[in-house]
Amino acid sequence: MSIGIWQIAIVAILVVLLFGRGKISSLMGDVAKGIKSFKKGMATDITDDAEPKNISEKNQESTENNQEFKDKE
Repeated sequence: MSIGIWQIAIVAILVVLLFGRGKISSLMGDVAKGIKSFKKGMATDITDDAEPKNISEKNQESTENNQEFKDKE
């Protein structure tokens, strides 16, 4: 059993009647703003990480900090 054009039309009419055109358009606007914000965030993350980070140095620093904390106890 496949979905026909009439079933899709009935569901669309019911959605418009339940939510109204204003609510649907504002919801779509919010979705568009979210997508734009996500794309903008992804673009700024790439430019912020232009310099590669050395993971081994970070691990060594955290190990040293943990050792100092244990020594204080």
